[in-house]
Parts: sequence; C-alpha cells; structure tokens
Amino acid sequence: MENIDKKLILTEESFEHVGIDSSDSERLGKPSLTYWADVWRRFRSNPLAVLGLLMLIGVILMLYLGPAISGKDYQYMNPSIKNQLPSSEYWFGTDDMGRDIFTRVCYGGRISILIGLLCTLVMFTIGSLLGAVAGLRGGWVDNLIMRFAELIGNLPYLIIVIILSMVMGRSVFSLVFAMSITSWVGTTRMVRGQILQIRELDYVQAAVALGADEGRIIMKHLLPNTLGIIMVTITMSVPGFIFSEAFLSYIGLGVRPPETSWGALASAGQQRLMFYPHILFFPSLMIVITTLAFHLIGDGLSDALDPKLRK
Repeated sequence: MENIDKKLILTEESFEHVGIDSSDSERLGKPSLTYWADVWRRFRSNPLAVLGLLMLIGVILMLYLGPAISGKDYQYMNPSIKNQLPSSEYWFGTDDMGRDIFTRVCYGGRISILIGLLCTLVMFTIGSLLGAVAGLRGGWVDNLIMRFAELIGNLPYLIIVIILSMVMGRSVFSLVFAMSITSWVGTTRMVRGQILQIRELDYVQAAVALGADEGRIIMKHLLPNTLGIIMVTITMSVPGFIFSEAFLSYIGLGVRPPETSWGALASAGQQRLMFYPHILFFPSLMIVITTLAFHLIGDGLSDALDPKLRK
C-alpha cells in the first residue's frame, strides 16, 4: 500500500520544463491590414476577377499602343487594298475603303471607353450627391428630389437621345449628355437607401452633435461608407454605357465621321456580313471582351467589398 502511494505522489521533478516566451502572447496571428488592403487581398484571390483585370489592361494597352506598333493611319484610304482579309500586313484586314481595321478598332475603342467612363462619372457625381442630400435631410427635400428623379426616370430614353442629337449635333459631348441625363436616377435611389441606414449610426450623430455642417458629413462620413456598393455599380455601368453607345452608333445616332467607335464600325460591318465578316467580327469581339472584363471585375469587387465574406 505504501508503495502505491509513493508512486502517486507528484513532485516538481515529475514535470519537464519546455520553456515559455512571454512575447508570443503579443504576436499577431496574421499581419494587420487596412480596409482597402484587405479588399485588394480578397480581390486578387479571385481568379476570375484577376482575369477580368488582366483582360481590361490588355485591351487598354492595345488601344493606345496598337496604332504606334502597326504604323497605320486610321483615316488613310487606299482603294487598291479594300476588303482584304487579315494578314501579316493588315492584322484585322481592311474595310471597303481600304482603311486598316486594326487601327480603326483602336481609335474607335478609345472613344467608346471614353464615353463609357464620362457617362459613369456624371452618373456617379449627380446620383451620389442627390442621394446623399435626400437621405440626410429627409422631409420635403427628400420628397422633392425623389419626385424629380421619378420624373426624369420615366422619360423615354431613345426619344431624348434622338431629340438631343438633332438639336446639339452628333458629337461625343452631345452623346454623353444624352446618355447621362437619365442614368443617375438609379444611383440616387441606391445611395439614398444606404444613407437612410447610415445616418442613424453613432458616429454620424456624434458629427452632428459636434456641429459639423452637412457638406462635411456627406463627404467625410456618408459617401465613403457607401463607396463599396457604388464602386460595384460603377464597374457594372461602364460596359452598359459602352454597349449603349455601340447601339446608338449602330442605328446612326453615334459619333459623326470621320470619328469612329466600336458601334459605328459594327454598323458598317453588318452591311457586308455575308461577304466580308471580318469587318463586323473584330469590333464586335472587342465589345464582348471589354464588357466581359468589366463584369468579371464587378463580380470580384462585389465579393471583396462584402463584409459578410470577410475572413
């Protein structure tokens, strides 16, 4: 019995000292990241989003470096080489006037993307400011802004574009103005809904109690906290405007020659589709690639900016 009790007695020598470093308790499990650094980390972990970004970068590089590499002028006409198929000399072939299609696709893409970005900028600026003011002020200001937005949103889009094209002429400015005049309505409603949720939070109430004016509250507190959903809307809107410009140019309401765009090139190629399909194929392909790239980026941003998916 005494032997059993001796075996059950635990002393200090019964344990092994493995060593403890007190600094390990203060060591972070993973490096600290800012909000946007974490967004970029999650974005680049999405293969499709990265693919979309690489596609967009490739398209932009082609648009601005392609003409310098090919050495062709997009307005130069040579009837002796008209309607040629793609070759080592003319990468995308030539059109019915002997112009290099590759160079024209590059210059046309610049105008199409420029129009898409300008329309998106107008939509973002007007929609964000009006939505923020309506959501923050409420009352009669909210009712006035939203009723005005409903009025503008119910205007027939195509008729407005036709009328403005007749009055202002066919130019990039008139096209951007016509396409943007109703585009901000959806952004206004979206931002207003977000502001109605955010304005009751403690940090906004604290800013109001400290005497901050409305402009500072909107620009410093409200809009930055709605920027995530706004950025997703922007990436989805740019290809929509590019496609709208292509449609308007396709029906003859786009930019005026000698300027061109992807829609104008597609309209010209459609008339010769049966015999020279390459004239239609390449501008249409660029529209598809650019639209797909922006949509992949938008989907990736939607996931990266979603706090529910944050790890």
